[in-house]
Amino acid sequence: MNQTDAEILLWQHLRDQALGTKIFRQFIIADYIVDFVSLQHQLVIEVDGAYHAELEQQNYDASRTERLEHLGFRVLRFSNEEILNNIDFVINQIKNNINNNEK
Repeated sequence: MNQTDAEILLWQHLRDQALGTKIFRQFIIADYIVDFVSLQHQLVIEVDGAYHAELEQQNYDASRTERLEHLGFRVLRFSNEEILNNIDFVINQIKNNINNNEK
């Protein structure tokens, strides 16, 4: 499993139920391997590198997000730069999505 620096940094903040929920990494959902997922909150967290700015990849990502949402998941996407340069913002966004989905 080759993870980017951004994925490694984010995992350090998500692992061991740091946000009060079990987060899995590199998890298979349907035909996809998502970067991170909280099954309890049906929240997928994707980390996007620079190639996600390319039109073809954006179209694929949109289709993938639509399919995951159809399966009942919410999808959050963060760029490598967002994670590396503003990890506190990213973690707060994830926490807010988890807290808004408390059952």
